[in-house]
Amino acid sequence: MESPKRSSSESPKNFTSSVALEREDTDGDRMSSAEMKACNYAKGRWVPDSKRPLYSGFGCKQWLSEMWACRLTQRTDFSFEGYRWEPENCKMAEFESTQFLKRMRDKTIAFIGDSLGRQQFQSLMCMATGGEWRLDVENVGAEYGLVKARGAVRPDGWAYRFSNTNTTILYYWSASLADLEPLNSTNPTTDVAMHLDRAPAFLRRFLHRFDVLVLNTGHHWNRGKINANRWVMYVDGKPLQDQKLAEIWNAKNFTIHSIVTWLDAQLASHPRLVAIFRTISPRHFRNGDWNSGGNCDNTTPLTGGTGVSQNESSDAVVWSAVKGTKVKLLDVTALSELRDEAHMSRYSVKATKGANDCLHWCLPGIPDTWNELLAAHI
Repeated sequence: MESPKRSSSESPKNFTSSVALEREDTDGDRMSSAEMKACNYAKGRWVPDSKRPLYSGFGCKQWLSEMWACRLTQRTDFSFEGYRWEPENCKMAEFESTQFLKRMRDKTIAFIGDSLGRQQFQSLMCMATGGEWRLDVENVGAEYGLVKARGAVRPDGWAYRFSNTNTTILYYWSASLADLEPLNSTNPTTDVAMHLDRAPAFLRRFLHRFDVLVLNTGHHWNRGKINANRWVMYVDGKPLQDQKLAEIWNAKNFTIHSIVTWLDAQLASHPRLVAIFRTISPRHFRNGDWNSGGNCDNTTPLTGGTGVSQNESSDAVVWSAVKGTKVKLLDVTALSELRDEAHMSRYSVKATKGANDCLHWCLPGIPDTWNELLAAHI
């Protein structure tokens, strides 16, 4: 199965620039359809904002994993919380939880991807609740089979419904976006078929229930992760024999193109679905990697610059995959690249020495901005 060939002259539809409806900005002005179509929300700059963060770093315990709540760690500098993203050529309405939930009445938002997708999901739950404890939010994970299996550390995902607006927000773990199928379901140490050309079974099963779908992948595409998970690459239902395609970069590219092509073909029969692919979240390990002493100890915001001026995405794989399709691009890579001070770094709840997480972000933090971009026009 070859990756689809599309016109190189067609640019991907930036998710937040493709909606032709008028919407009010924070000053009450209206943006015309033409203005909105011209928007590139990934192009702009970080600016100080005294209203930040959008929720308390000490709160949101109902939704936010303790390990990502930097206010609960030994960290003492939180200047990274005080910035918002300002697009260059368009105004972006400030996120307001009540209005967001009203717009999402009777809708389901699904995040499917790796742990960075999980961070974006937890961020949106905190933003939608204001970081407050909410009795009107129901755990509906069982509807989607998202329950913790015996012996598992956690379920494969979570789903919550806001009863007042019938809005559902869910996350499903699929680090590679390839369909994973144990070769022997009775053997816990069995190899797992990693179908590069097949969308995850969860996505195929529940696609008809989604109104907004946000996919992401990237950081699990390395030989160490694949071997540790006992994933064996498959294409056309058979073990992959093409050694060139089995190279990590090629396999990742092929899988992303495959799922975008499949999803694009589904949209005609799912007219209400808005399908989005979020670009990769950057890592900021310096002087080594995660397992060789790499760190991200900088705490001064924006030492690498404040703005993004490029028109094309820094994630060439996702950019090329969505080009010419109806799957939209949520481009966060370059704007996140400027925020190396906002990672978990060497801080943790249990004060673990020697560990540096320069991949995941502190929350509140950068994934909140991803969700502001996401919410701008859905």
